[in-house]
Amino acid sequence: MSIQTGHRPAASESRSWERSLPALRADLVSAGLDDVEMLIEYQLPLTSKRADVVLAGTHPKTGLPSYVVVELKQWSAAESFEGSDTLVTVEQYGRRAVTHPALQVADYGDYLSSFTAMLAEQPHSLAGVAYLHNATDLGVADLLDRPSTKEGSLFTGQRRGAFVDYLRSLLAPGEGGAAAADALLRSKIQPSKQLLAVAAEEVQNREQFVLLDEQRDAYEHVVHAVERARRSNTKTAVVVSGGPGSGKSVIALSLVGELSRQGRSVMHATGSRSFTMTLRKVAGKRAPRVQKLFTYFNSFMTAEPNDLDCLILDEAHRIRETSVSRYTRKELRSVGRPQIHELLSAAKVPVFLLDEHQVVRPGEMGTVEDIEAHAEAMGLKVEHINLNDQFRCGGSEVFVDWVLRLLGLKPGGPVEWRGDDGFSVSVADTPEELEHVLRTRQDDGYSARMAAGYCWPWSDPHADGTLVDDVQIDGWSHPWNLRGDRSVGGAPPAALWASDPAGFGQVGCVYTAQGFEYDHAGVIIGPDFIWREGRWLSVREANRDPDFKNRTKVPDAHFDRLVRNVYKVLLTRGMQSVTIYSTDPQTREFLRDLVNH
Repeated sequence: MSIQTGHRPAASESRSWERSLPALRADLVSAGLDDVEMLIEYQLPLTSKRADVVLAGTHPKTGLPSYVVVELKQWSAAESFEGSDTLVTVEQYGRRAVTHPALQVADYGDYLSSFTAMLAEQPHSLAGVAYLHNATDLGVADLLDRPSTKEGSLFTGQRRGAFVDYLRSLLAPGEGGAAAADALLRSKIQPSKQLLAVAAEEVQNREQFVLLDEQRDAYEHVVHAVERARRSNTKTAVVVSGGPGSGKSVIALSLVGELSRQGRSVMHATGSRSFTMTLRKVAGKRAPRVQKLFTYFNSFMTAEPNDLDCLILDEAHRIRETSVSRYTRKELRSVGRPQIHELLSAAKVPVFLLDEHQVVRPGEMGTVEDIEAHAEAMGLKVEHINLNDQFRCGGSEVFVDWVLRLLGLKPGGPVEWRGDDGFSVSVADTPEELEHVLRTRQDDGYSARMAAGYCWPWSDPHADGTLVDDVQIDGWSHPWNLRGDRSVGGAPPAALWASDPAGFGQVGCVYTAQGFEYDHAGVIIGPDFIWREGRWLSVREANRDPDFKNRTKVPDAHFDRLVRNVYKVLLTRGMQSVTIYSTDPQTREFLRDLVNH
């Protein structure tokens, strides 16, 4: 029996294998399946997730390649979580709720068939099973109530005989496992035609995706580049730049829909967990499978060159120097390719949609200059489309220009706000006034959020679920938005702060506001950015963002630029209005003079 592992195991994984793999191997031997290949810790395409084992062999009836995804659990006792048929609690995990293992392995199979070309063409060749080899039926009785399917069956150690029969029904004795394993490992990684068809129906047919002028130009340009790449086997990188509200994300989603309709292999990626999770929720609301097309920049470290026809990179100003993080497997950390190289390589037509004034974190590399330089080094042609002639921020190009000049991101210096139809700017004297203005808008049925510079500590919620009022200004206080992925105390998870109405009660930051728009924005300019003697001063000591603390990685000049970009992002989230409050009296007076002249 041949065993292959997808990576160098951690100590905890090795211990798990020592307990689980011998049990599975013994059952395969009992079934007479000595020649079946075991692909251990098989990485799901374009994700960091791994299936415990994929068994590769031939089907006893068809003689074609056959695969079984196996989820191994050492559980001895588990029960349904509050009567749910999808969540279970496990004693070894401290009673926390986790996904039913049969559903978990079914999801793995669904993902594999959606992104592995050979499995998409032969979906009948894939099955999934959860094997609780330490459990008796009594110990996991609730879990057995869930009906078994080909995609997700469950067996206990007590049902070992039935498990052996199950394996025999899907895998035949004799040679063939190695060839089946090799075929799977060599298979092209791309979205399946079935998934693209669903995406076309779900994403493209949305009336709100209306493209105008430069937006339509950019959209048609990308569609043409994909067709040209198909006809002549050429490769082109497209950069679409534009300010807030210029329609970059509308273009991106329209392209996902149209290219899916054409059967082109297309995916959408961002560098923002908040943005990606919201897009998954919006685009895949009625068809959860569509959510798989929305992923992250760091998902392409091991992607084969040009496997995709088109890779749409939204919010590309958030591209990092490298995809390596603390979660990256050891064997990939030494590869060290720039993230831009990975993204340029992954598709025949990589499309970068960005706003150069939204680089807000150290290590972000997403500028037109960066992309063009890396593309040129790779011998690629770059086509640049500028959307800056058209804005959707309340229809106010005037306001965005005013903000750029206010913050020194555009020459000319601050100017008086002279107004613009459909968009209003005001300065609040107190944080209470700021909140009152926004609450009135919210009560009238509009979306409204207040956000601030990162100038206050950020605490975890109390044990009872209440949030800590960290943002404190002259007796007024409110909590930051949550940092985690779970709702706590009625507040939405961080990724949904900008889109869930329950986010109104917390103060957002640039990391949860970036990429989103709401009707009315409230912005608290903290003590890290003040106006003195005719110029802005950035005050490092007043900033609490841990990413900005290292003066070697973030020298003062870089810090100053990042802080200006942070406030540019916050000030341009509103589509109808913005209300500004500064904690510094002199800065507040300066802003009031500009706005209320």
